[in-house]
Amino acid sequence: QTLQREKQPHDLNDTFKELFHVVPGNGDPLLERKSVGCRRCAVVGNSGNLRESWYGPHIDSHDFVLRMNKAPTTGFEADVGSKTTHHFVYPESFRELAENVSMVLVPFKTLDLEWVVSATTTGTISHTYVPVPSKIKVKKDQILIYHPAFIKYVFDSWLQGHGRYPSTGILSVIFSLHVCDEVDLYGFGADSRGNWHHYWENNPSAGAFRKTGVHDGDFESNVTTTLASIHKIRIFKGR
Repeated sequence: QTLQREKQPHDLNDTFKELFHVVPGNGDPLLERKSVGCRRCAVVGNSGNLRESWYGPHIDSHDFVLRMNKAPTTGFEADVGSKTTHHFVYPESFRELAENVSMVLVPFKTLDLEWVVSATTTGTISHTYVPVPSKIKVKKDQILIYHPAFIKYVFDSWLQGHGRYPSTGILSVIFSLHVCDEVDLYGFGADSRGNWHHYWENNPSAGAFRKTGVHDGDFESNVTTTLASIHKIRIFKGR
């Protein structure tokens, strides 16, 4: 409850009860371990190093394609692909998703859980610390919730307490390690010139993709680099 320093944390248990009254919580059949064979996952970040990478077909060849936050694909298919199976968002980064895409809510604060309830029913929450969509069109059985205890596990065990809380990117990576046999990362880190920006931005020095101060970008990068060095994941660095 202190991840984002909530001044008046609400009762989480009451919020959970309300949440699962609205969201079935039956789980995603795609994530069940009944499938035979090697499950390949692409975790697609939003770095500008995807520009002119021509990774699109390679990304789309994976069984699961995980994207996060705004992540547009229209107009960028050659570099980022068009397939998405799971999209990681929080209220402030929500975007409308295709019908066959599962939304994975990453709850950084109690209000995020309350927003899911509101956005699929009454639409009463329209502002957190910025305006957020009051209603969303995602089917309730396609809404998954990233467990807060798993966020704490990532923070304690993988990041060793670095930063104020984990980024959506590292949470997506650790999630994929637990559900996939092969994990390929695309669109993480700066481009070859050291610029931090999103692949859909024309300004390579745009500030939105710089270190935010709440995440320890260097430590998170070291985690993925270490995983790659021991052949647990592959990192495709683009341009």
